Amino acid sequence: MVEIELVKIIIDEKNHDQAVVLREKGGSRQIPIVIGLVEATSIQMKIAGIEALRPLTHDLLVAVISALGAEVECLSIDDLVDGTFFAKLRLRDKAGHSVSIDCRPSDGIAVAVRYKAMMFVEEKVFSQALTNDL
Repeated sequence: MVEIELVKIIIDEKNHDQAVVLREKGGSRQIPIVIGLVEATSIQMKIAGIEALRPLTHDLLVAVISALGAEVECLSIDDLVDGTFFAKLRLRDKAGHSVSIDCRPSDGIAVAVRYKAMMFVEEKVFSQALTNDL
């Protein structure tokens, strides 16, 4: 697994094109992932320190995880099939047990930034993404 960091959020409301750009930590390889406007806005608001008047969906998910005594350990983007990225959020409960939850990378990133959780990409996904025209 390669640790990554979010380096750019692209929001183009006119053309309805949104993406996040992820870069390997300490490296130069980057992966752009196309995401929805809601997810891009949610990520951008959190990074900018803007609080919504009412909880957004990702804030609700974080509140539920916390209320259950769990925390987000990390996000892993672990597969790329026909141009679609797949990810898992790994949670740890108060007893120390871990569980991986399937998610869209955009939702996983939105939750991970709220926890300041580490994010990873499988090496094979990096290789595929860099050789494919996404």
